[in-house]
Amino acid sequence: MPGASRAIPVTGFLLAVGSAASFALSGIFASALLDAGWSAGAAATTRITLAALVLAAPTVLALRGQWNLVRAAWRPILLFGLLAVAGCQLAFFLAVQFIPPSLALLIEFMGPVVLMLWLWSRTRVAPAGLTLVGAAVAVLGLVAISGSGSGGALHPLGIAFALVAAIGNAAYYAAGANSDHGIPPIPFVGLGLAVGAVVLGLASATGLLPFAVTGNPAVIAGAELPPAVAVAGMVLISTVLSYVLGVAASRRLGATVASFTGYSEAMFGIVWTIVLLAVVPTRVQWLGAALIIAGVVAVKAGEILRARGSQRPG
Repeated sequence: MPGASRAIPVTGFLLAVGSAASFALSGIFASALLDAGWSAGAAATTRITLAALVLAAPTVLALRGQWNLVRAAWRPILLFGLLAVAGCQLAFFLAVQFIPPSLALLIEFMGPVVLMLWLWSRTRVAPAGLTLVGAAVAVLGLVAISGSGSGGALHPLGIAFALVAAIGNAAYYAAGANSDHGIPPIPFVGLGLAVGAVVLGLASATGLLPFAVTGNPAVIAGAELPPAVAVAGMVLISTVLSYVLGVAASRRLGATVASFTGYSEAMFGIVWTIVLLAVVPTRVQWLGAALIIAGVVAVKAGEILRARGSQRPG
């Protein structure tokens, strides 16, 4: 059925765009809670823990009689929970304490560049020329959005935390696209969220992670909302929905194509920041945003071209 084969990529694309749009709202909800007096640790722990509880029942039901799959897939589940969930979200929430959410998202999406540099240092195998050019362009974009403009230079701690989130971003696509273990998207996300919730909960309970919440209203788009509303949006829209859509998209599109589509999250982040927080990037930051996205796309394109070239018969 040729029509069915064409429908799958379209479905995957729509899932990926939906995931990007909902993920991008996390910075808005988080920023509102942080401004209301919440600590980054409290926002991240609450987000991941409540999301894990929402998916607990569907995860258990989906895995009835198949817990052997979980035992066999403990490594990708642990990787997803530690890096893509706990590490990435905490680092991102720490970043938005210092820099606008849209710019933190842009830096986070340099994950493929960070991963490429790490693999290069580990294997000593130089990437393709296009990949190197893309990395240079993305770094130039990072310099542009970090530097001075009408809004001033970005706080270095915000940049550093966003780069840590970039590592989790790379882990998200790598672990999410792996379906060899046979665990469907919803229980896989549920298990990863459970791992992240345990890690963040232990860190908060032992005092390693400051945990502070307030009853002050969260201000979004000029409206004062109860903090519970911001938490609900952060959990249901920007966590449960976005993770499930993102993993489902990765299964249909593969890690590379899904990550390409996921770069629209940075653009959604800018739109949400302008509309809901009235924070407009400077001209230089707009240029930096374009360079980062163009550079990361070039990095991925270079990887694809090299992979295809290596598969051709000699």
